[in-house]
Amino acid sequence: MHYNRITAPLLNEIKNIVGADQVLTTHEQLEKYAHDETEDLHFYPEVVVKPIDTLQISHLLKLCNTHTIPVTPRGGGTGLSGGALPIHGGLLISMEKFDKILEIDERNLQATLQPGVITEVFINAVAEKGLLYPVDPSSKGSCLMGGNMAHGSGGPRVVKYGTIREYALNFEVVLPSGDIIWTGANTLKYASGYNLTQLFIGSEGTLGIITKIVVKLIPKPMKDILMLASFSNNEQACEAVSAIFSVGLTPSAVEFMERKGVEWVIEHDRISFDLKAEAEAFLLIELDGTDMDVLLSESEKINKILEINGCSEVLFADTATQKEELWRIRRTMAVSVKANSIYKEEDTVVPRAELPQLIRGIKEIGDQYGFQSICYGHAGDGNLHVNIIKGTMSDSDWNTKLKDGIIKLFQLTVALGGTLSGEHGIGFVQKEYMPIKYSNVHLELMRGIKRTFDPNGILNPEKIF
Repeated sequence: MHYNRITAPLLNEIKNIVGADQVLTTHEQLEKYAHDETEDLHFYPEVVVKPIDTLQISHLLKLCNTHTIPVTPRGGGTGLSGGALPIHGGLLISMEKFDKILEIDERNLQATLQPGVITEVFINAVAEKGLLYPVDPSSKGSCLMGGNMAHGSGGPRVVKYGTIREYALNFEVVLPSGDIIWTGANTLKYASGYNLTQLFIGSEGTLGIITKIVVKLIPKPMKDILMLASFSNNEQACEAVSAIFSVGLTPSAVEFMERKGVEWVIEHDRISFDLKAEAEAFLLIELDGTDMDVLLSESEKINKILEINGCSEVLFADTATQKEELWRIRRTMAVSVKANSIYKEEDTVVPRAELPQLIRGIKEIGDQYGFQSICYGHAGDGNLHVNIIKGTMSDSDWNTKLKDGIIKLFQLTVALGGTLSGEHGIGFVQKEYMPIKYSNVHLELMRGIKRTFDPNGILNPEKIF
């Protein structure tokens, strides 16, 4: 695809649309928007704009579509798949000014908001009204709701409350043509033709730009119990996960952590934690609800299941501070790993009963190709984040041999009934691995959808395919 550059006359038109003070063009201004949290990749846009309303975005897309200018939508820049990288330069549209919660509808248990609202800000706003929006990625303090929708973001509480797909009801979207549509209806049921709302979830900004979001809310549970279970090896911990669910219990979170990851958090964040010598793997298990007696009974059942599956110790968090510290270990693990070593992160997901085979296979592949890994993630829904550590691996092996190891990793994941990403998306860095999971028929269907929405291919090019 051939794209045109932004000429001086086009830049003047862009300034007329959004105002000159919302247009960034200098190298220093563009630096922030040239990268996200994906490894160490930098692609500079030619121009960054910060529109404030849907009509401005409509005019911008219509202009770029007419002149074949590539457009990259950007949320909080916290992505891990390169989804916000402007590969071909062009225009980057930052959604940071779309930061308003428009309505919290307590009668219908739903809310309408703009995509630039920080996820944690929204979670806290509905919590003040006794409501829960349970999709809470580790980056919730900085990621934006629009980016969450575009990437199908998750978090620890998906295991009980469901994925982001179950909470997105309707989107206002600007198409590459500049047309503005609503994708569905503000209803819990939808059987009126193709569900375009669901199509936009995980589309990574390749089909249109979301400008309003309507989400479902639920009553907030007021009680919770948090347990940290220690195991002597990874496979024991992973075996215990499916055992918990097999007896009919559904915790609100079941998070897996390897010892090395916990060590790096303690070192990086200077957290005070009694890390026993025999503990090699951990499950962080949360139960929530409205009746503490019920939760205590369920925690006792889980405790017995953990013991049967080789758990050496269970720590019950007694105070809100202790709960916060345990969650901090899990939520800061990605940052701590990144601070310690050059790394690549994969986002594998398998049926949860296959987790023991997955983690065993990951370590075997690492031994075969010469890399170490630190694994952690949402074990309750089979979603394991695999951080591949460069460590002592040579630059040559890191740049050549490692790719073969990643291919083996994805082949294993698919063989176990899983797929390439559970919540981080495909973006720019994972697209070459798509044929491991999808046939040419699958991929051509996806490309056909892309061509229907974006025939000139201007919107977030070089992503997914």
